[in-house]
Amino acid sequence: MLVDCHMHTYLCGHALGHPSDYVRAAADTGLGMITFTCHAPMENETIFRGRGIRMAMEELREYRDLIAEAADLGRELGVEVRYGIEAEYYPDERELHGLWALLETEPFDFVLGSLHHQLPGFRAWLLDQGGPEEIATAYFELAAKALRTKRYDSIAHPDLIRIYGTIPPFEPEALEGPIRGMLEAAVESDTCLEVNTSGLSKQLYEVHPAPTILRWAAELGVKLTLGSDSHHPDQVAQHFPKVIKLLKETGFTGVHHFKGRTRMEELL
Repeated sequence: MLVDCHMHTYLCGHALGHPSDYVRAAADTGLGMITFTCHAPMENETIFRGRGIRMAMEELREYRDLIAEAADLGRELGVEVRYGIEAEYYPDERELHGLWALLETEPFDFVLGSLHHQLPGFRAWLLDQGGPEEIATAYFELAAKALRTKRYDSIAHPDLIRIYGTIPPFEPEALEGPIRGMLEAAVESDTCLEVNTSGLSKQLYEVHPAPTILRWAAELGVKLTLGSDSHHPDQVAQHFPKVIKLLKETGFTGVHHFKGRTRMEELL
């Protein structure tokens, strides 16, 4: 059964299509399970931005209802639909207390952590760390810190710092130490990292994380989730055949998904 553990809804303000359209696309693609992970509401819009990036807190009920409606259609079409969220991590954890409270009270199946360095507050913090190498090192150290909180089931697009302009693109070998530190934190915390296939469609045209990082992850025994990061129904399961082939060649035998925050493995 193919699984896609990362897709968005129009409530985030930068995705198109109704959740039911994603379910139909999943059925057409032969997926057996999908998880919606719309961007979680955040209290400090100066740091995290609001409309156009993420749903508002008052829209959370609508989001829950949309996913329940999509799940009803999924039962008709043979696609299990799960209720997830994409939740930020940020250097100052005091800004995350409201989010973390939400994660404890809302019945999410899956919590996908993310470090969006391109958000205003995060970028400002990173730029204070020094030059490109210091910034990239700080990013991967923060990813390791996020993993060690054990508040997230997986960390999305874990090498996102390589794109979107906070620093120039770089090859993973240039930051092997900090990247391996992140991978070791994933193993120690028993938390997944995401293989995000959308990277093949933008900027460096490489899967997140890059193939070199995936090789290091395989050596260390890192567990993975798999997601398309779909913002349009046409993107559901985008690049999956190519990426699954890469994972098998790299030495991975399965990917993971979550229901009720409980991890399950699906063999490739």
